This record gives sequence, C-alpha cells and structure tokens, in this order.
Amino acid sequence: MRSTTLVALSVAIVAACGSSKKPARDDAAVIDDGKLVDAPVIPSCENPVAGEQVTMRRIGGVVGAALLATSPPNDPRLFVLEQRGAIRLFKDEVLQPDPFLDLSVDAGGPVAAGGEQGLLGLAFHPQYAANGQFFVFYTTRVPNNTLRDVVARCTVSSNPDLANPTCVEVLSIPDFAGNHNGGMIEFGNDGLLYIGTGDGGGGGDPQRTAQNPASLLGKFLRIDVDNKAAGKDYGIPADNPFVAGGGAPEVFMLGLRNPWRWSFDRATGDLWIGDVGQGQIEELHVVKAADQRGANLGWSVYEGNSCCDTQADNCTQSGAQYPCEPTGKLFPQDSRTHASGWISIIAGQVYRGTCYPDLVGWHFYTDYGKGGLVKARLQPAGTLEIVDLPGTFPAKPTSLHADSRGELYMTNDVGSVYHLEAGP
Repeated sequence: MRSTTLVALSVAIVAACGSSKKPARDDAAVIDDGKLVDAPVIPSCENPVAGEQVTMRRIGGVVGAALLATSPPNDPRLFVLEQRGAIRLFKDEVLQPDPFLDLSVDAGGPVAAGGEQGLLGLAFHPQYAANGQFFVFYTTRVPNNTLRDVVARCTVSSNPDLANPTCVEVLSIPDFAGNHNGGMIEFGNDGLLYIGTGDGGGGGDPQRTAQNPASLLGKFLRIDVDNKAAGKDYGIPADNPFVAGGGAPEVFMLGLRNPWRWSFDRATGDLWIGDVGQGQIEELHVVKAADQRGANLGWSVYEGNSCCDTQADNCTQSGAQYPCEPTGKLFPQDSRTHASGWISIIAGQVYRGTCYPDLVGWHFYTDYGKGGLVKARLQPAGTLEIVDLPGTFPAKPTSLHADSRGELYMTNDVGSVYHLEAGP
C-alpha cells in the first residue's frame, strides 16, 4: 500500500451466513485412490436475511498482519494470508492449529516480509478440486539482496488441509524499492491469471515504469498458467495487447501506481480497482470487461483526474515523453482526496452471495486511513451510484474479499477477520 501507512498487516476467515446450512463435508476435494476429484457444490444460504443495514462480525484472528481471506471454488473453508509468509486455514470459523502453507523465513521459506513486503496474494486455480494447484504472490530477496516480486505455483498434498512445502516460481520481476509491490492476483472468468503490480516504489514513479509498456511494473499482467511458452513456466494469451510487439507480452493493462486490492465481478467480468494514490488522490476504477484489453489508467501522467504537472507532491512525470493528454486514458469513477482523510484505498468486491439478497450487485470498499465503508454499483452509462454507509467499522482494513460463495470478509492489519453481514 503506502510506505507511510501499512507497517503491519493481518487476517483470518471462514464462511458464515446467519443460519446458513453447512455442507456435510469440509475438505476442498474428495481423495479417491490418491487423486483429487471434484468437490460438491456448496448450497445457498438456508435462511437469507433481508435488509441493507451493514455490520461487521469478528470471526477470529491470526498472527501478525492479515492481508486477504479467500477460498477455492466450491470450498467451504477459508484461507487467510499472514503477511509474514503463512497461509492459515479456518473451518467453521475455527482456526486450525497448523498452517496450510508456511513460506516464512522462520520456516526456511523465501518470503521477505516487513513494511509493504510479504506474502501479498493468493489465488486458487479454477480447477483446484481436480488439480490441487494454487498461486501466491510474495516479495523475496535474491543473494545479492535485490528485491523481487514473485508469482509461484503451489500444490496441495494428499492431506487437503496441508500444501506441499515448496512452490515453483512462475514469474519473477526485479523491483527497485520496498514499497508499491501490488500483489493481488486473481483468475478471471476466462481461466487466465491476472496479476496487479505496483510501479516499483519511490515517489512520482521515478523510473517511469507505469507508462512504459516494456516494463512489468505498474501494470495488470495476464498469463496462461496451463500452457507454457518456450522458456517460460506460463503461456502468453494470444489476444494480449503487446503479443506482437511494442511492449512486454505479459502486459494487459498499464498506468497503475499501486493496485493493492482489486477484484473481478464474478457475474459480469467487470474489474474494480483501488489504485493507491501518491499525495493527493485515491482512485477507484471500474473497467468493463470489453474495455480492459490495453486500458491505460493514467498514472503517472495523471493522479486522479489531474495532470501530475499541476500537482504539489513531486508527481511530475509527464513532459515531452508523457504529455498530459487525456485521449486513450481511463479516469476513475470515484476519487477521494487526502484532505478528506483517505490515504490508501482498499477496493473490495461486488457482493454475489445468497445470504443478504438486498446487497447483491453492490461493491464495497474502504480506506486504510479513513476507515468506514462505501458501497457503489455501476450504472448503464458507466457512472457509479455511491453511498457512504453510516456506522462504525474496523480500523486499518487491508482487504475486503469474497469466499467461494460470494460472501464478503474484511481483514485488517492487527490480525482480525470480519464477516460482512446485513439486516433490517
């Protein structure tokens, strides 16, 4: 997130829904003759609750900063990222004693944690129940102490509650600073893996990575983890915008500063992005599925809707190379200023669960510094209907993400996990 805000982060999780009916089994997949086979579909909430009065119920906590809670498809368990490098497992809102996976330095793993670094992202393969694969994003340091942002492929063991202890690097990106690492990864409805990267750190995009299509920093990347290209542990989708040249073939979108948290709307494929601002403006972008390929979100030519040459926070990265030209740029649908208390936006997810039918279609988001909670939904013209919600909500949030059923969970940097609930 921001170098001046997130010093620590933490999380925990589980699937809960008032009086929802729990599935008969709690493992991700059936083990049959040593092979994973498809898990049954999780049932909908037995007794959905009407109402739009949103509250957060704490379900537990983990060690250190909790950064994300998520689940494999059709899996009732909840997996929580600990910044230090471990993935913790909750069953029926009970934290299991052993980590699902521990990549921390203390366990001999590669994760370099601290400040904005650590185990930052987790995404389960759409066919996880069959192939047992999941992917993580973490920061590490190679022997010469150079920082790298890594996406790695991991696998579950024969015990569905334990992963195999080592993962294989899929993509390693050299980084020059310890902040603006991005780290969110998620599979799209197309089955491809999307990776959000920060601009590398420092102030004002000092190496001008965000607008440089040849750089993997300050981007959304899109790769095919099921088909490998020559010399890579992944494939390049044929319709990526720079597959024929003019930029790195992995690049799908550009012009981002630090897309710390983002998500796809599972129903529409629209992409909701919280791009953490520099010294002035926090941005929420909603990019429709048809507009995503090659989209340019403007940084570091623009911060919010303002040309960086006019900003007072040393954000002067335009000039002759990158003039302040709005053509071809996508601007945020919601902007919040630092003067209003927003300092690190936390984009959430569109609610697609069944427990709270009056929340369906609303995206929920917040801010690390300001706190509170906002809901928004996309109108046909592309504008947002935005509602700042009343009430008191957890401080220092780090994520607001959905489990396999579409129910939402907030994590914060003091180790707590909360279930978003609603009533009359």
